[in-house]
Amino acid sequence: MEIKVLGPGCAKCQKTEEVVKEAVDESGITADVEKVTDIMKIAGYGVMGTPAVVVDGDVKSVGKIPSKEDVKTWIGK
Repeated sequence: MEIKVLGPGCAKCQKTEEVVKEAVDESGITADVEKVTDIMKIAGYGVMGTPAVVVDGDVKSVGKIPSKEDVKTWIGK
């Protein structure tokens, strides 16, 4: 599973990355969590607001910090 946290590095983006990593750890799944800060790559996902979360190429959240429960739902746990 591949999870990307999209954002330039603002506080909300950092918190989103933290929430995603905690959800993955608690779920016990194997997933690559990558932080994407390049604006052109972020735009390539059609995302105009950050933070955003992409799971296996599917944009799951834009413009807000997701809850751990939301992330666990997206990763199937």
